[in-house]
Amino acid sequence: MCPSEVKDNQQRGFIIPIGGGEDKVREMKIHRRFVELSGSERADIVVIPTASRLDTTGPDYNQIFRELGAAQVEFLPITSREDCDNPAFIEMLDRATGIFITGGNQLRLSTILGGTAIAQKIRKRNAAGIPVAGTSAGASIMSEHMIAGGDSNSAPRGDAVSLAPGLGLTNAVIIDQHFTERNRLGRLLSAASYNPFLIGLGVDEDTAAFIGPDNVLEVIGSGTVTVVDAGDMSYSSMWQAQPSDSLSLLGLHVDVLGEGCRYDLVNRHAYPPQNEHNGACSLPVSTQP
Repeated sequence: MCPSEVKDNQQRGFIIPIGGGEDKVREMKIHRRFVELSGSERADIVVIPTASRLDTTGPDYNQIFRELGAAQVEFLPITSREDCDNPAFIEMLDRATGIFITGGNQLRLSTILGGTAIAQKIRKRNAAGIPVAGTSAGASIMSEHMIAGGDSNSAPRGDAVSLAPGLGLTNAVIIDQHFTERNRLGRLLSAASYNPFLIGLGVDEDTAAFIGPDNVLEVIGSGTVTVVDAGDMSYSSMWQAQPSDSLSLLGLHVDVLGEGCRYDLVNRHAYPPQNEHNGACSLPVSTQP
């Protein structure tokens, strides 16, 4: 699925993949920034807990966002494809100023939401300027190509990763989560080798990449975002590798971004935090339209 078209008088909303395990009780930097982008005290946030089988997931996030000052928080109790045709759920998304997709199992999420009116509405609302955040499985499904599974603690191999269609909020990146904690560099490299056009984002726990309407991301949180750029790769053995073969991937470019660092997804260039007076960062700060 491709992103919905942005109208001439609008800007796309922020896309916010979170690596899972975010701080929910102390500073809550990531959630706090999401609420601010959603309108702060005027925020009307809709939570989609479909990836989780826990009955408490939706109510838990409702409480978090209310504690951070959101005016209205609701969750969509979607557990089947039939639920995605509920006109009341579509209406909730129509008035939402922020959408949050929880963690769980990304295949459960994609097989229930994929190709439905709910998925289409999420893309349209993001194209109309509404921020969409997702944590863990909710982060993986944001891209057009989704990492559905694969091996952690593995070298890049032909069978190290499995892919599936995602929601298609962006077609510029492919996203992995719990990245450093579960040693998923090998499977992200494998995913990037399938389509070197894509930029791989490996997002650590308690860390988010806030991708603005200008396609510049900013890192917020206690971990890092690992960026894998295979666009200038000079050689790949993927095309001839057997499933269990280790891959040769030459000419990759890797950046590791801590909090405050930015990355321009169009020009494929990383920048240090703006408060470091070394003259290297001149990007504007992205704001919600």
